[in-house]
Amino acid sequence: MERKPSKRPDSREIIYSTKRWNLLNELRQKTMQIMEYLEKSNLKPVVHGSIARGDVSSRSDIDIFIPAYVSSFAVLNALETTNITFTRLYVVQATPHYAMKAHVEIDETTTVSFPLMKLRKVEREFYRFGGQIELDDLKRGQRVAGVDKRLMLIEPTKEGHAESTIVSREEHVAKILRVSVETVSDRVNALLRRDQVGRTGVFIKEELSEGETFEMYLEKIATKNPAVRRRLQNQS
Repeated sequence: MERKPSKRPDSREIIYSTKRWNLLNELRQKTMQIMEYLEKSNLKPVVHGSIARGDVSSRSDIDIFIPAYVSSFAVLNALETTNITFTRLYVVQATPHYAMKAHVEIDETTTVSFPLMKLRKVEREFYRFGGQIELDDLKRGQRVAGVDKRLMLIEPTKEGHAESTIVSREEHVAKILRVSVETVSDRVNALLRRDQVGRTGVFIKEELSEGETFEMYLEKIATKNPAVRRRLQNQS
């Protein structure tokens, strides 16, 4: 069952077991291999979420993101030339006002994604909010602070991590994560609302048809979906 946002002003320190440290190392090794392939094609990926923070579990996914506005050919070619296969290609747009993103699913727990539209500040900061790290820092074994789906701030420690609620501490958390208070407030409101009304879903989540590129899909959906068309028109 997915963990829910915490509204309690609690704080505690978690000590990792040897098994958890080994899992983190295993997941990071897999992540680094994929990121190295992308780096060789000058795509500059980051990994975000628990892999970046360090608070992994058996349910952790590997979420690699390319922040730049790049062609899907460059991404897929970088993966295919290194014999990485992928199981499916799909697009996601969280709301009509958010950028549509391409997702390349390598396996059930590993995804490479990138924007099909230019990202606004709050959209780009979403990844830093959850914790993001680049390849060089990953290789050095660094971990970074970030917020999980329970709205708990995860701060790495030598033996594990400290965690504390971010609710009613938005300004403090924004300074720690180097993001705007707007970004923190946006995520708090979204996750608390989901906790109250249940999973709200996304505006668009659709798999590409055979032979279709992400750019072809975007052009197709923009001709028939006014919200997507407006998002493209207003991105400059």
